[in-house]
Amino acid sequence: MATWQAIVSLVTFISVIFLLITEWLHFTIAAFLGALILIVANVMTMPEALGYIGKSHGTLGLFFGVMVMVRAFQPTKVFEYLATQMVILAKGRGDRLLLGIVAITTPICAVLPNATTVMLLAPLIPPMAEEIGVDFVPLLILMVFVANSSGLLTIVGDPATYIVGDAINMSFVDYLLKLSLGGALAVGVIVAILPFLFRKIWNKKLENLERLPHPTINHPRTLIVGAIITAFVLLFFVIGESLPIPVPPATIALLGSALALMLAHHSKIDTVQHILRDVDWSTLIFFMCIFVLIGGLEKTGVIGSMSGFLGVILGKNIAFGSISLIFFVGLISSVVPNIPLVVAMVPLLKQYVVNVGLASSEIISPDFAGQLPAIVLPLFYAMMYGATLGGNGTLVGASANIVAAGVAEQHGRRISFKTFLRYGIPVMILQLVVAALYVTLRFLIF
Repeated sequence: MATWQAIVSLVTFISVIFLLITEWLHFTIAAFLGALILIVANVMTMPEALGYIGKSHGTLGLFFGVMVMVRAFQPTKVFEYLATQMVILAKGRGDRLLLGIVAITTPICAVLPNATTVMLLAPLIPPMAEEIGVDFVPLLILMVFVANSSGLLTIVGDPATYIVGDAINMSFVDYLLKLSLGGALAVGVIVAILPFLFRKIWNKKLENLERLPHPTINHPRTLIVGAIITAFVLLFFVIGESLPIPVPPATIALLGSALALMLAHHSKIDTVQHILRDVDWSTLIFFMCIFVLIGGLEKTGVIGSMSGFLGVILGKNIAFGSISLIFFVGLISSVVPNIPLVVAMVPLLKQYVVNVGLASSEIISPDFAGQLPAIVLPLFYAMMYGATLGGNGTLVGASANIVAAGVAEQHGRRISFKTFLRYGIPVMILQLVVAALYVTLRFLIF
């Protein structure tokens, strides 16, 4: 690691995080400049940088497709209508509204990627908050916490859990039996602290519901066709990759966006130019640049060195290693997006268990289809919990967080790093502690 390229990559990454924390620069500009510094300093070439962006084409395609679909249906006023109905169902009470957000987000995020769910549901939040007379930023932050946490309910709920689960050949049912309860406990932590973390909204009561605006649906026929397109997209998000010819979520989202654009154009509810102009390009560019920055850390061996150092500390103590991994990975995942983090750490963790004699070398092979020794599995379970729950700590910890920040900015507000941190740190710490207790009681003692 001790090369000038590794030092430049690490210093650049830390500088970008510092600029995000201090908000001296817009988060997209900070990441953009950081990525360009790596190219100008010859840490990587332009084709290599584009290659790192290309490796994440699935994430970018998924985000772009869902953004276009959401924007294409805005002229129907469906989001304002649904927001009003949620406020009426909550009877104007803030506590019911908060619990309603948890209840709606949790089951959806169990089967759909969390960032996708935030893109679909976040447009409901600003009009809902306006009607009940509260700030919509805390509501968006709550949705992010629930989305990230409920991604642990199934193996497909969060990319990090899927990557680790696939690496240890864990089945959907096996995950449900062993790890889903930990995800439920993580969501339970959020519910338990709602009255304290969101006290002002929890105690809010809207006395006269008759004063609420009652928006009507525009272009109902167009919306019916749009609902069919959306249902098609959601269905194939769930079953697409299990078809004889697998169809990845990004392809489904892009197909849905193309159909939505065609519908909006032919029904004349909006123009293609207006829809594409309003896509959240700032968030998409931020993600591209983050992939380049993480690629620099991978290429120069910074992530590998950190993981190797962790292996030296752990020795053969699986119990100590599992608990340490939850907090170590959780801390790192709060500033490094969890997808590249687990991609880098899975092979290194496998190499570690081989080096200390707890597993045979065959587990390192990409073609390995067997089961890892039961004694080492808590290490991988700990990585799942740490990588997913650590994303609740800071604004840059998970893709859903950045998506929510983009939605807030489109509605005239910024979610600052400090604001997110004020909510995120207590949630992350409590959830990591609960996850550590669950792993200890479920896999290390009983």
